[in-house]
This record gives sequence, C-alpha cells and structure tokens, in this order.
Amino acid sequence: MILSGPGAEFNDEKVLLHRMSAGDTNAFSTIYKLNSPKVYYYALKIAKNDTLAQEIVQDVFIKIWGLGEQLNSIENFQGYLRIVTRNYTLKVLRRIAIEFQASKMTTHNYQEGHNDTEEYVIFKDSERILNEAVEKLPAQQKLVYQLCHQEGLKYEEVAERLNLSKLTVKTHMQLALRFLRNYVSNHTDIAVLIILLNLLSEKN
Repeated sequence: MILSGPGAEFNDEKVLLHRMSAGDTNAFSTIYKLNSPKVYYYALKIAKNDTLAQEIVQDVFIKIWGLGEQLNSIENFQGYLRIVTRNYTLKVLRRIAIEFQASKMTTHNYQEGHNDTEEYVIFKDSERILNEAVEKLPAQQKLVYQLCHQEGLKYEEVAERLNLSKLTVKTHMQLALRFLRNYVSNHTDIAVLIILLNLLSEKN
C-alpha cells in the first residue's frame, strides 16, 4: 500500500504498526529497516559503544514486536522509539555498573581469565582513566586520596598519619574528588563514567 501527499509517511507508519500488531512479520521487517539506524544512533549517542549499541537495537525491536496490539495505541512512534531506546540504554549501563561492583572488578583480585570480555575492556579503560586523573592531582590531594580511597583509611587516621587536622584532610579529599569527577566526565563514555562516579563517592 503506497500513499502520497501530506501525512503519507505518518499514515504508512500507522498502517505498518497496525499490521505488525496482528503479527505481520513483513511489516515488522519494514519497520525495522526504516528505523533501526535511528535506534542505533540514539543508543550510540548515549553509550558511546558500537557493540553495545548494536545489541540494544536488537533488544529494542524485540520489545516492540512483543507489544502486539498495544502498538495501535502509540500516537508518536518516533518519539516512542527515542524514549524506549534511551531508557533501555541507561538500564543496560546501570546493570553493567552494578555487575562491576558486585563482582569486585575494581580490586586487584579480578581474574585475568576474563580479559577477553567486553566488561573487562570497559573495566581496564575505567582503571586507566582514573589513574590518569589521580596523577594530575596536587601532591597533598593525591596523597590524601590514595590513603582514603586506595588504602581505606578514615579521615581521622589520615589526619594522624600526616599530622593534619581532620577538617584539612576532608577538604583535600573533597577537592580531589571534585577534580577527579570533572576529569572522568570529560574523558570517557557513559558506561565507564557511571562506574567511575560510583567509585568517586565520598566514603568517610
């Protein structure tokens, strides 16, 4: 069915969605071909990861296919695609960050046997970026950060070791974290950023 004139594209889309809602795989194939590049672009813009964006395209369209008759109630399909892609991409990135924390991938005990996984690549990237940022800290802030975050000392313990007041240690730490957050925000994609920002929370 070919329509022409004002609103033809919209009407074609509505017809395709209606046919899709009834289980028409040809209509689904057409919708997929027309819109998968847009979904890929939306996902890539957020995730900054080609492999992840490609996987998200597949998952988003599987979700859309599963809507069935609900497809008929979608008034703005393009807007719907953007929202679903954004939400799903952020959900995937949050899951990656949670899995990183749960598996303690930020410790030196992470097994080298996992080094062929995408998660390990992202982990090593986050580790590299954070190390770069730490090296750029002023000497005192760097020392306080290393004692607090890397050795796990409390502010009181760091203050005693460095012969500083607890308030001074806290100030150094807050300044260090502010710099590190800004640095990683400007030097990484969102998957790594979520992980690093979780790591760069004040813990004392």
